[in-house]
Amino acid sequence: MPESVTQPKGKRSRFGDVLKTVVFLGIGVFFIYWFLIKLEPEQKAAVWRSFVGADYGWVAVAMGVCLLSHLVRALRWRLLFAPMGFSPKVGNTFGSVVVAYLTNLAFPRAGEVVRCATLRTSEGIPLEKSLGTVVTERLVDALAFAVVVVVGLLVMFGQAKDWLYNMLSEKYNNLPNMAVIAGVSVGLAVLALAAYKLLWKRLLKVPLFKRIDGMVRGMVDGLKSIFHLGGRRTAMFIVYSIVIYLLYIAGGLIIFQAFGETRWLGVRAAFVVYLFGTVGMTFSQGGIGVYPVLVQVALGIYGIGMEVGTACGWLLWGCQQAIVVVVGAGYLIYFGTKKLKLKNETLDVRL
Repeated sequence: MPESVTQPKGKRSRFGDVLKTVVFLGIGVFFIYWFLIKLEPEQKAAVWRSFVGADYGWVAVAMGVCLLSHLVRALRWRLLFAPMGFSPKVGNTFGSVVVAYLTNLAFPRAGEVVRCATLRTSEGIPLEKSLGTVVTERLVDALAFAVVVVVGLLVMFGQAKDWLYNMLSEKYNNLPNMAVIAGVSVGLAVLALAAYKLLWKRLLKVPLFKRIDGMVRGMVDGLKSIFHLGGRRTAMFIVYSIVIYLLYIAGGLIIFQAFGETRWLGVRAAFVVYLFGTVGMTFSQGGIGVYPVLVQVALGIYGIGMEVGTACGWLLWGCQQAIVVVVGAGYLIYFGTKKLKLKNETLDVRL
């Protein structure tokens, strides 16, 4: 009886994973097709010339920065194991992070489980322990990115601010300025918090709200756990988080150096490219198709032509994925070999 109950669940789960993969990959392929079909033959030739004319020395540097960001992420993740009495090796933690990114290219969101499984193989850390740290880390990333987006909108720079305002003005007449929008948003947030404080006991009687409240409290507890790492570790966690985002922005800044037309762009443009590119990563599997298009749109704000903007977007996306594929595949072989070795050792002990 249990088998008949659990088996359909497994099938539904596998079907769901396959469906997600097909949908996200399909979105990326559609954007590639949609982009290419709009280009005239001479435009395609211009894009290709931009690719060929790029300085690939700078592309190699950008790949190194991408690799460094994964290493810093691994160092940050490693800190979360200290309160549980575990101290995984940096190499194994780094490998698990890269393998997770590689897995996500094929199966969206499956990478988080895989990186915990590889750490269990290499370090013997129980899966449920690792999953708890991953949830905390994901919460931190979501909160940090939300802060980055809000700060980006509030202090949006020069051409990017004008572009956003003009784009919205085309759809909405009498658009208020950014200061008014920010003030209204803060006011609504304060009112929502006050209503929650006054009515939360009544709202908890509603099953749906009770479930949401439990999820929110769990998220808050996960974030609070960072401050229980100890003074030094908490400080390092915050520093690592800041460095990760600085490296993401630095990657775009370095890619700008690969093209004569974009070398004049600075940190402000790199920040805008990062925001646009991150949105692209959420819309398709690994950002394929969407990420380069949105980077090209971001560069268009600064007057960069479509040909160079497209080449820049694809190179920025490509150097990130190349690192994940090459290094991730190497670590996948390493973890697979280690798992096989452990299995053989277990059999020898039994014999």
